[in-house]
Amino acid sequence: MTQDEISTTMRFRRYLRTCDKNDLEITGDTLRLITGFGTDDTIDFFKGTIAHKSLFLKLVYNEDEMHTPSVYHVYDLKLDDFPIPEDETTYACTFIPLPIVKTKHHIYKFEPMITPRNESMVHHILVYACGNASVLPTGVSDCYGADPDFALCSQIVVGWAVGGGSYMFPDETGVSIGTPLDAQWIRLEVHYSNFDLIPNLIDNSGIRLYYTPELRPYDMGVLQTGVFTFPIHFLPPGADSFNSYGVCNTSQFHEMNGTPVPDMNVFGFLLHTHLAGRGVRGVHYRNGKQLGILCEDNKYDFNLQETRGLKNVIVFKPGDEFLVECRYQTLDRRELTFGGPSTLNEMCLAFLFYYPRNNISSCMGYPNIQHVAQELGQEAADAMEGMMAINMVEWNNVSIKKAEKACKEADQIILIKTIDELVRNETGFVRDIIDTETPPCKDMSRNTPAPPPPERHARYLAATTVASKAPSAKSNWPLSALLFSHLGFTWLLTSPLGRL
Repeated sequence: MTQDEISTTMRFRRYLRTCDKNDLEITGDTLRLITGFGTDDTIDFFKGTIAHKSLFLKLVYNEDEMHTPSVYHVYDLKLDDFPIPEDETTYACTFIPLPIVKTKHHIYKFEPMITPRNESMVHHILVYACGNASVLPTGVSDCYGADPDFALCSQIVVGWAVGGGSYMFPDETGVSIGTPLDAQWIRLEVHYSNFDLIPNLIDNSGIRLYYTPELRPYDMGVLQTGVFTFPIHFLPPGADSFNSYGVCNTSQFHEMNGTPVPDMNVFGFLLHTHLAGRGVRGVHYRNGKQLGILCEDNKYDFNLQETRGLKNVIVFKPGDEFLVECRYQTLDRRELTFGGPSTLNEMCLAFLFYYPRNNISSCMGYPNIQHVAQELGQEAADAMEGMMAINMVEWNNVSIKKAEKACKEADQIILIKTIDELVRNETGFVRDIIDTETPPCKDMSRNTPAPPPPERHARYLAATTVASKAPSAKSNWPLSALLFSHLGFTWLLTSPLGRL
């Protein structure tokens, strides 16, 4: 442990999965950290000081380990003095030109710019590339309101959601700008959640782009997958657990792209649901067989939505399928929850970051709602009647499980969309998911403690000197009571709350 005038830092190591029943496994899920300290050795958080935070501990890499260009420029995409309406949900959209450059450049990093004191209002920010043939409106308006032109442009360039931070792309890739094939304009979408109807709020939030003339080997793209967001996606009330499914089949990508689509190298992802979401995972299939679970977060936290890198690049070949499964809990709800834009509606999305770029912007599915309604004992001659019939179901544990089973077994309608707004429908179905095998645990009682890394040795010795004056391991820590839950290995904890 070390300290300075501002903070106290504790560093430790631990196996991801130990055989100690009191050690929770460190996984690729969002984990919760709890810390606390007081004036004596008594662990009593109600009388001491506590802090808690959601964290992703299995980072593949961080910016310090990546290549920062020697020459770079900064460009801001943001709203200007936008008055946040006194409404629970607002989607504000405007169209902004990308940087004008004479030669090809790569965007290699982005970060959010959230107006101070508006942090609780801004739900997400998305940047969509516009096809160069698009005729775009001016000003700021409701993205999905009366003027459909403000919903133009659907190929995501970058995105941010609650709890996320900056993100630097791997050294192999970046977003291309400056060539005839690149977008010249983007649609900026900012989603506000003003639940308390606070008046007179002005916002200048947006996304800051970092771009460079030092080119990377590949141009990157983002593919939006999951459940198509509209009311056919529904969640029953009072459900302890309810799964939704969205299928993407890439077999039509060649034809829709206009040219053969090369293998897609997926290197990162962003998972997104709203308040009822408890878990999300994306599963990769080829020739009907599961290749693996590409991404998952079984302890999803709405307040920590961040872009995460994959340990290994996953290759998507033409014809591969991708299934997104979202798990929800609605015990606190008495009415149906439908898919939609409001934070009180729901979404089930997985954004895949990949290279090299193609023209496909989204590939999402949804169940045949007519089949689902009929399985629930309701009459439905078409999709519209099926949606209406869902409202007539009496929800209990039996009907909830029956609805989940029907949604999984129903044919999926798959919508594929390109950057030029071309749309194609096809059908698919939800395949079974094979859970990943859990690796064996490490018996800590039979191993000596791992030595500290060389560069930290001096600091470790200083910390050991302090710790050696403490009671045995069976006693509480002196001076401070610290409790750590869901901890990670080799993690630096810095607390501005006080000094030991």
